[in-house]
Amino acid sequence: MWTDPAAVEDAALQQLRNVSTLPWIEGLAVMPDVHYGKGATVGSVIAMRDAVCPAAVGVDIGCGMSAVRTSLTAGDLPGDLSRLRARIERAVPVGRGMHDTPVDPTRLGAVPGAGWADFWARFGSVAQAVRYREERAARQLGTLGSGNHFIEVCTDTAGAVWLMLHSGSRNIGKELAEHHIGVAQRLSHNQRLVDRDLAVFLAGTPQMAAYRNDLFWAQEYARHNRAIMMALLKDAVRAEFKKARVTFEPEISCHHNYVSQERYEDVDLLVTRKGAIRAGDGDLGIIPGSMGTGSYIVRGLGNEKSFNSASHGAGRRMSRNAAKRRFTARDLQEQTRGVECRKDAGVVDEIPGAYKPIEQVIDQQRDLVEVVARLKQVVCVKG
Repeated sequence: MWTDPAAVEDAALQQLRNVSTLPWIEGLAVMPDVHYGKGATVGSVIAMRDAVCPAAVGVDIGCGMSAVRTSLTAGDLPGDLSRLRARIERAVPVGRGMHDTPVDPTRLGAVPGAGWADFWARFGSVAQAVRYREERAARQLGTLGSGNHFIEVCTDTAGAVWLMLHSGSRNIGKELAEHHIGVAQRLSHNQRLVDRDLAVFLAGTPQMAAYRNDLFWAQEYARHNRAIMMALLKDAVRAEFKKARVTFEPEISCHHNYVSQERYEDVDLLVTRKGAIRAGDGDLGIIPGSMGTGSYIVRGLGNEKSFNSASHGAGRRMSRNAAKRRFTARDLQEQTRGVECRKDAGVVDEIPGAYKPIEQVIDQQRDLVEVVARLKQVVCVKG
């Protein structure tokens, strides 16, 4: 555990104990942003042998981050950033919004043509129960969603401007996850678990094969979704800063709700990161704070005690409902001073005060990652 156990709420500690009772578990690593989730905590890394728990992946399969450094500097930014924010919101649908017609990612250069054709052809192999969502899934590619998802324009301590975004597999990932969680809960070997949300699929079964097929497809969907959004975001920035001839460095991208097959101590394991990023030796990752506090670009140190993992963000210190009860729109305005963003009651549950201090979270994992850059947002787009 990479945090003080006394700082973890009782409900989350009980979830960690519940996970540790699963007979297939090989190890459990708890990140400093740990907090209560459905079935398994957010901010945990669960390594199993020949089994995987779909609820421990979460319903936003493949949710993650992308970031890119631009050639712009803080001096290129205007004093009033509202026009830039509006341009971004026109380019990328937010909330429940979707594109009128599916975006062609090959035209944007976001996805190679051959790879894209193969990916979309495989939609015909996902669970029959969700195939009717094909059109919606196509139109939601390149869209943000709501909740804690965001698009940001940031500056680092050297004055460079970065673009950053956070999103996942949208509704199709949610429906695939919920379908398979329901299947798992009905299997006989899961009937005596301490928590039915910890139902697992076992290797060598048709249910596991079906889940892995859909899981990996949804993880790929999430990555494509972020790539398309980033391409749309770059176009919006180019249009806003025509005279600057903006260029972009290679993108950094990482999942933080996903499953990966990895080998530790000569044993093949299925490693589930729910609210955690891979931080193998040299891996670049992104650890965001809240909408008013900034974020970090990090490089993994390859600590196998954490299964080569690190936190995915600051982590909530209170639920969304608790945040709505405690804070007001005026509090949000104060805590996001200097950031061009929504400051209304609809996003009060995302207020910085509802999250753990990002600096503390980074400090607690100095043996997992090293800091490459510290970013501070100047524009934050929320759904």
